[in-house]
Amino acid sequence: MMIRVLLVEDDPLVAMMLEGYLDVLGHEIVAAAATVAEALDLVAKRDFDLAILDVHLADGKTSEAVAAALSDAGKAFIATSGDATIMAAEFDGRPVLRKPFRIAELERAIAAITG
Repeated sequence: MMIRVLLVEDDPLVAMMLEGYLDVLGHEIVAAAATVAEALDLVAKRDFDLAILDVHLADGKTSEAVAAALSDAGKAFIATSGDATIMAAEFDGRPVLRKPFRIAELERAIAAITG
């Protein structure tokens, strides 16, 4: 089953890696954002099945507000971070992938959250 993904990632190289991973897994990115403001706008306006959410974004903010908006909208999401101190509990028990991660880890997280 193809999953439509909202990607919230500020690093272009990581975004390209994720696009490649999702393509291999048969999913597609339907929208992308690099800042909290862009992400909140897309959460309100775009239709998607799952979000992949970088914890720390280029605008110097964490994406907790985006996580809250996704939760309020009933949208599934996976958090990603290079910061080992981020705990899944901070993101409402959602999966947190530690960067760098492999395609198999992403695939398992998608399967776990989309059931």
